[in-house]
Amino acid sequence: MTHAMRATSKQWGVRQASLLFAACLLAGIAAGYLLHWWKGTPGFANTAGTSTTATQTPAGTPISAGGADGSVKTLLAQIAADPKNPDLLTHVGDVYYDQQQYAQAVRYYAQALTIRPGDAAVRTDMGTADWYLGHADEALAQYDQALHDVPDNANTLFNRGLVRWQGKADRAGALADWNHLMQVHPDYEQREKVQQMIADLERKKGAKGP
Repeated sequence: MTHAMRATSKQWGVRQASLLFAACLLAGIAAGYLLHWWKGTPGFANTAGTSTTATQTPAGTPISAGGADGSVKTLLAQIAADPKNPDLLTHVGDVYYDQQQYAQAVRYYAQALTIRPGDAAVRTDMGTADWYLGHADEALAQYDQALHDVPDNANTLFNRGLVRWQGKADRAGALADWNHLMQVHPDYEQREKVQQMIADLERKKGAKGP
């Protein structure tokens, strides 16, 4: 290889390394930004279930070993013997909700609500499951009904504000829900989060003007 060829080869290697470094740097920045955004996204209040990872067993409801699938099989066997039991139907919905199987959760919440239609906690979780399925209008309809049945329900106000904001870009509606929540439930467990979201929306509203 001649000196000229070696110089060209070396120059090309440096150029490749520079491009690779720049690409990695940009990828790292993008990943960091997405991680920051994900961590900053507010979560929904889960009322009938407990979380997206844990399953709670009501007193007197035996759950078999083997995780959620075993739990569901046990509960479905009990529902077959007692099909009009809203607590069992709700709990199956909760198990599916916690496993992020939202279509199945909606199915069992709906069955429970045909028996006990005024259960605002179950209706709120059903609305949130609808939201996770991409059905903002259905979610809002469930929240509206839950607040009709139990006015000023804290978690329903919290969640409806989130869907109004994230699903409908309705800042005024979200602010109305969250300000009302702070007024009627000043000791709400997620008070700091709500106050921060109110401040963020007020700041955005002020930046864009009336």
